[in-house]
Amino acid sequence: MKVPSDLLYTEEHEWVAVDGDEATIGITDYAQGELGDVVFVELPEVGTPVTQNDSFGTIEAVKAVSDLFAAVSGAITGVNPLLADAPEIVNKDPYGDGWMIKVKMTDPGELKSLMDAAAYKAKIG
Repeated sequence: MKVPSDLLYTEEHEWVAVDGDEATIGITDYAQGELGDVVFVELPEVGTPVTQNDSFGTIEAVKAVSDLFAAVSGAITGVNPLLADAPEIVNKDPYGDGWMIKVKMTDPGELKSLMDAAAYKAKIG
């Protein structure tokens, strides 16, 4: 199971890649493995405000439907267009082409509440 060291992680198994004031968010390899085959991803529209730890969408797999949680607060600046027609990309490449949203952060200080790779690895055992 991959846990890239250059990302930050939430308690709800989302990952965050930070580039300046923009955060790219997706679900971890662990999360996609627990869900099983992803069949649908519901994401918000560009411009939608999000609040840290609040749900921004849902992911549906053969086993379950789960909420997706915002790792940071801000406004959505991008939504992955590939997932509408090919949600299984989340299973194949959760840290690459399977990203979900991009957020222009309003409070970069929120990043301090996230886990680094070592802490996330300890959480998932």
